[in-house]
Amino acid sequence: TTSFRLPNSIVRFDRGPFSYQPGEPLADFMLHFDQAPGRGDDDKFEIAGAAYRLRRSACFLKSEGALGCTTCHNPHDIPRGDEAAAHYRAVCRRCHDDAFNQLVASGKHSRSGDCIGCHMPKRRTDDVVHAVMTDHYIQRHKPARDLLAPKAERHETDESAYHGPVVLYHPPSMPQGPDRDLYLAVAQVSQKTNLNQGIQDLSAAIEKYRPDRMEFYLQLANAWKDSGRIDKALPLYAEAVGREPESLIALQRVGIALRSAGQQAPAAEVLQRALAVDARDAASWHQLGLVYLDQGSRSEALSAFQKAVELDPDLSEAHNSLGGVWLESGNPMRAEPAFRQAIGIRPDYAEAHSNLANVLASTGRFEEARYHFEAAFRFKPDFAAARFNYGVALAKMNRFDEAQRQIEMALKLSPDFREAREALRVLKSR
Repeated sequence: TTSFRLPNSIVRFDRGPFSYQPGEPLADFMLHFDQAPGRGDDDKFEIAGAAYRLRRSACFLKSEGALGCTTCHNPHDIPRGDEAAAHYRAVCRRCHDDAFNQLVASGKHSRSGDCIGCHMPKRRTDDVVHAVMTDHYIQRHKPARDLLAPKAERHETDESAYHGPVVLYHPPSMPQGPDRDLYLAVAQVSQKTNLNQGIQDLSAAIEKYRPDRMEFYLQLANAWKDSGRIDKALPLYAEAVGREPESLIALQRVGIALRSAGQQAPAAEVLQRALAVDARDAASWHQLGLVYLDQGSRSEALSAFQKAVELDPDLSEAHNSLGGVWLESGNPMRAEPAFRQAIGIRPDYAEAHSNLANVLASTGRFEEARYHFEAAFRFKPDFAAARFNYGVALAKMNRFDEAQRQIEMALKLSPDFREAREALRVLKSR
């Protein structure tokens, strides 16, 4: 239904990712969701949306299942150019020939045979803005706007993402009961789309049905954590681990939550339990390294981060954390390649851009530092710490007016930012 945050689908918790058997009802394996209608995005057109758009068409709905992909397409013989126009015109005329001839005879339709050009026009997609594709929503009238006009890239943030009810898309309905209530509530919270209502709904469903699967408790715990209530999350994480003591994901989440709550020793113990389940899990090594760092054990943190990178060279967070340790140890020459590696893996990693900018600014490469500071703001507009560090770098270049603007922006984003408030006082008194 969408490539943006929602969620689009949830695989049932009792099914493995590759357990689907051709021919079984899709809803027995996974449930699909969409945003509630009438929320301003009903005409979304995305790169992988052909089936989604076709299912909205009157031709599809009135065919009662007869119209499908292979009605028009033979995957082993794909026509192009004039041959394609003739082929698709013939497909359309199978159903619409009499109506078409009557409309032409009455002067209500042109004799043009370009059915696709008018009724399934090409459009620029919303999520891959340089791509143009055929819209598989078969519509009576071609939209009047310029469907090929350039579009700006959409960088989805917590603020710009859709927030509102998430509704069942496929199957179109489910009978009242635990399946419907639990999964629909999970859909509200799993990507923070409808967090407050979803927490209420999932809490009520868990209380009513007491499901055996630990994933429901884990989802509610994550939702409470996302809403800033670690105190509510911790008992639910414990419930999830109690139901599945060898669950790597549940143990990881407990460790992360305990660290967030400032309980470093229990967090380290739980993460070590996770590594006892799977000693090659890079994410658990990275989280354990963060706990060691909180505890002031820099050498143990460094070893844990290096182990994480060794096990998963594509774990961008581990490279960034490794760079952070080197930077705090006064070794920018080793920190710089670690931050660059993190950005190479994940180009929109705002924290790594900010960290690299700090290294560059401290070694006199200000113009390159400026580029990475600005990248950090672009990917994370509310990044107050990066604004502050940029302001400090500007002040060191004697660009005091620019520095003041950046630090004022940092304070606007984070009014309790004590270092920024002090720096602004110094700048204003110079």
